[in-house]
Amino acid sequence: MGSLIFLFFPWGIILQAVAIVHFIRRRPDGYWLWIIIFFGGLGALIYIAAEVIPDAGLLGQSFKVFPRRRRIHELEAAILDNPSAGNYEELADLYLEEGNYARARQCYDKAISARTDSPDPFYRRGIAEVEMGDFAAAVSDLERVVSQNSTYDFHRAAGLLAHAYANTGQAEKAEGLFREVTKISTASETYYNYASFLASQKRPAEAREWAQRILDKKPTMPAYQRRRERPWFRKATALLLRLRG
Repeated sequence: MGSLIFLFFPWGIILQAVAIVHFIRRRPDGYWLWIIIFFGGLGALIYIAAEVIPDAGLLGQSFKVFPRRRRIHELEAAILDNPSAGNYEELADLYLEEGNYARARQCYDKAISARTDSPDPFYRRGIAEVEMGDFAAAVSDLERVVSQNSTYDFHRAAGLLAHAYANTGQAEKAEGLFREVTKISTASETYYNYASFLASQKRPAEAREWAQRILDKKPTMPAYQRRRERPWFRKATALLLRLRG
């Protein structure tokens, strides 16, 4: 029996290490950390079965990084000979997925011309501008998109425009658009941005209500969706703590 314990002992440590690294990166419910620590290798194995394996689909998205970066290099080389709007737009989309917002914006600038009538490059450039904190530029792009299609990308364009209004001192426009969008959309991003806006307007009770709505969705969500929404759950929880402080 002693030799059997010795045989499995190092694997228990490895399983705990894997489980703790995953816990830190994904931030599931806090009780899992106690299970991993106090039940050792067995607790880690239970955690891996319950959280790590179901996360495989999400983590598998990271493997797309390599073909995406390869395609970025191909397009960077291609535009030297063929600097077409199509090549620049595809490159911009890839940089946006990569989180390189400054480079994405530069490519959208080159893809967009006076003849561009599709709202998509303006919308995506608006996202990059929001991520970069250039809300004034985002207002211009997102207004163009929403004026063409108020429901663009399942109302996300309008939600981001309200967020951009809020960050350019246009509180009345932000309030009106947030109210309009939240009648239809239940997106956590929009709820969180609205809660943050209300907090900035010294309306903590309303801000808490909208932050809490994000957390209230959690019990009824499918497991895969809860995993995708974890960043918004964390942000909502942090906002509630600040508002209670």
